[in-house]
Amino acid sequence: MKMEKTRIKPVKIKRRRLKYIAVLPSFITLMNGACGFIAIVFACRSAEVRWNVLFVRNMNMSSIALAGYMIFIAMLADVLDGRVARLTRTTSSFGGQLDSLSDAISFGVAPAFLMVKLVERHMDRLDFSHFRFSMLIWRCIFFSAVFYAMCAIVRLARFNVENEENEAAHMNFAGLPSPAAAGVIVSLVIIHQQILPGILARTPDTAETLDIISISVLPIITFFSGILMVSRIRYPHLANQLLRGKKSLAMLLVLFACGLFVIWNLQLAMVVGFCGFALFGVFRWLILSIFRRPRRPPTEVKA
Repeated sequence: MKMEKTRIKPVKIKRRRLKYIAVLPSFITLMNGACGFIAIVFACRSAEVRWNVLFVRNMNMSSIALAGYMIFIAMLADVLDGRVARLTRTTSSFGGQLDSLSDAISFGVAPAFLMVKLVERHMDRLDFSHFRFSMLIWRCIFFSAVFYAMCAIVRLARFNVENEENEAAHMNFAGLPSPAAAGVIVSLVIIHQQILPGILARTPDTAETLDIISISVLPIITFFSGILMVSRIRYPHLANQLLRGKKSLAMLLVLFACGLFVIWNLQLAMVVGFCGFALFGVFRWLILSIFRRPRRPPTEVKA
C-alpha cells in the first residue's frame, strides 16, 4: 500500500500595518526628541560661543546653558503630548512607544552627554592633568554618564511593560521618572553656568576650589540619579495628583507661592524643585522602612 504524503500548507502570518497616526500628539512628541538632539548639538559647541536668545539684547547665554534649556523645553513637550492625546481621544500604543524613544534621547542620552562635556571643559581649563589617578577619575566620570543613560533606557522599557491603559491608575511612579532625573542634572548644569560665575567673582581666592568641588559632585549625582530611576522607590505623579479634582485653599496658596518663586529666580527654583523631588522619595522610603511595623504571621486556630 502506498503511503499518502500529507502536504503542510504554509501559514500566512498577517502583519498588522499602521494606517493612521494622530498628527498633533505625535508632532509634539517628535519635538521632544528633536529638542534632545538639539541639546546634544549645542553641548558640542565651544564654551566661548554666545547665543542671542530671541534676538533680545543682553540675553546671551553659553552653549552649555542653552543645551540645558532645550532639555527643559523637551520636558514641556513630554507633558503636553499626553494631555493633548487624551483631550483629542487619540491615545495609542504607537504614541506610547514614540514617547519612550524620544524620552530616551532627551532625558537619557542628552543629560549624560551634557554632564560629560561640562566636566571635560572645566577640568581642561583647571589643568586637571596634574592630579594623581587622573585617568581613573576620567573613567569614573565616563562610567557614571554611560550608567545613567543605560538606567534611563531600562527605566523607560520597564515603564512600557508595566504601564496601564487606565490614566486614573497613574498616581505614582515606581522609581524616579526620567524627566525628573534629567531635571536634577540639567538644573545643576544651568546653575553652574549662570549663577556660580557671579558667586566665584565675589570670592576670587576660593574660586578654583569651589569650581573643582562643583564639577566633582556632578558625576556622583548623575550616578545616583540613574540608580533612583531603576529603583522601586515610589514617587508621586504630581501632574495627576495636583490637577485632578478639587483642591483646598491652602494648596492653591502653595502653588501660587511656587509660581512666584519661579518668576523670582528660575534657575534656583529648578534646582530646589527637581532635587527636592528626588530627595523626597528617598526620605519617605527611609522613614517608611524604619517605622513600618513588621507584619505578624496569622495565628492558627486550634480545633
